[in-house]
Amino acid sequence: MKLYESAQDYLERILILTKNDRKLRSIDLANDMGYTKQSISRAIKHLKADQLINVDDNGYLSLTEKGLNIASKIYERHLVITRFLISIGVPEDVALHDACKMEHDISEETFNSFKNILDK
Repeated sequence: MKLYESAQDYLERILILTKNDRKLRSIDLANDMGYTKQSISRAIKHLKADQLINVDDNGYLSLTEKGLNIASKIYERHLVITRFLISIGVPEDVALHDACKMEHDISEETFNSFKNILDK
């Protein structure tokens, strides 16, 4: 399944915000990401239809196994790319911003090369 960059960003953010068993509702996601409730509601509808998230009776969001796999992959890419960029002298704030863009488009080969360099 090929997901748009925005869908990947939502999944990654849900993963980050629900770490340590934190309960998360759509409004929390909207506030965190700086998006309108309407935009988040639309995204949640699509993510739910694609079976990437669940919304319980109380409105709490959780990732499905499929959603968790995608979110974990994107989050790992974000962390590794950020570390790599910092290791070559990119300032942390710039590295964080650039990693957000790169995590979606970088090839598996290049990503693995980044990981290998960091592991040495």
